[in-house]
Amino acid sequence: MRKIQMVDLTGQYQEIRDEIRKAFDGILESAAFINGPEVRAFQEELESYLGIKHVIPCANGTDALQIAMMGLGLKPGDEVITADFTFAATVEVIALLGLTPVLVDVDPDTFNIDTEAVRKAITPKTKAIVPVHLFGQCSDMETLLDIARENDLFLIEDNAQAIGANYRFRDGRTQKAGTLGHVGATSFFPSKNLGAYGDGGAIFTDDDALAHHIRGIVNHGMYQRYYHDVVGVNSRLDSLQAAVLRAKLPHLDGYCEKRRNAARHYNRAFEGHDGITVPTTVRQCEGICDTCDCHVFHQYTLRIADGKRDALASRLTEAGIPHGIYYPVPLHRQKAYADVRYKESDFAVTNQLSEEVISLPMHTELDGEQLDYICRTVLEFMEQAEPMGGME
Repeated sequence: MRKIQMVDLTGQYQEIRDEIRKAFDGILESAAFINGPEVRAFQEELESYLGIKHVIPCANGTDALQIAMMGLGLKPGDEVITADFTFAATVEVIALLGLTPVLVDVDPDTFNIDTEAVRKAITPKTKAIVPVHLFGQCSDMETLLDIARENDLFLIEDNAQAIGANYRFRDGRTQKAGTLGHVGATSFFPSKNLGAYGDGGAIFTDDDALAHHIRGIVNHGMYQRYYHDVVGVNSRLDSLQAAVLRAKLPHLDGYCEKRRNAARHYNRAFEGHDGITVPTTVRQCEGICDTCDCHVFHQYTLRIADGKRDALASRLTEAGIPHGIYYPVPLHRQKAYADVRYKESDFAVTNQLSEEVISLPMHTELDGEQLDYICRTVLEFMEQAEPMGGME
């Protein structure tokens, strides 16, 4: 059996190696490293794939979120509601801009932001909601869109983990993740479903005026060289990364399907087993059916009951199986974001998830032998382990 990787980018590279090397040679010969033809071509191709008017590439996913907020004109003191259970980048940019982060709990099934908690958190100072499409599927965007309209709020999608996913409305319509709110932001970090070979990110919007503003922000506030019309930053996707992303984009749907196939394999092994909760898909697309495209499984995350999660993590390490715990400390408990406003009782789900979640290897190169070994190791451990309450 091949060595199991948490993410296997080398195997994926072999399929597109010749195309990438040819593109790199062309870029090196032309020396068009910044804002070159590859970047413009990737932008246009991603716009077509997403069905959106404007894609603005930038240097990384964290910048994408920050620039989206800058583009919307959010001011210091404005409140921005987001999920407590996610990576720190989402709240980090809120704090960096002098905005006031308002963390709320998440849904126990999908791990995405709890829409009722969002409603309760809105105050006269609230200006935006940032749902995080965690682990590869959209938050309840239909409800969030209603909340945003009712309260005149901006909706900013953190789509770093769900590019390629479709959101299915109640009437059956579908739309790509990241294109439903006022603006969307994504990351092209190498381990993402659409990953570069370095940092990269992008902002999505159908709003012409917002897109124009953001295009200035990413380039030092310039629309014409040395004329600075808005306060900007230096955040540009380089041509080499754009070439990688151009090579991968036609494969994105196939990459996502390979991940879904691995998720189906895991689900068949674990479903119905006491103490293991498999990932839940959104209500409009229940189950991992043959046609389901609402979850792209950036991560495959189990919940392990009875206090066994950490012991399972140790057993996986012994067995040579990499794993991740995303996330071990809720944001409201992080030193950087602790606030007297927060009460532990408001984060019951997040606190429990932080004690129970564990993510198994998930990527496009997993084979049946590896998946069988991972499943067998997990199941054998769960059958042998005693509940924590029964241990001496």
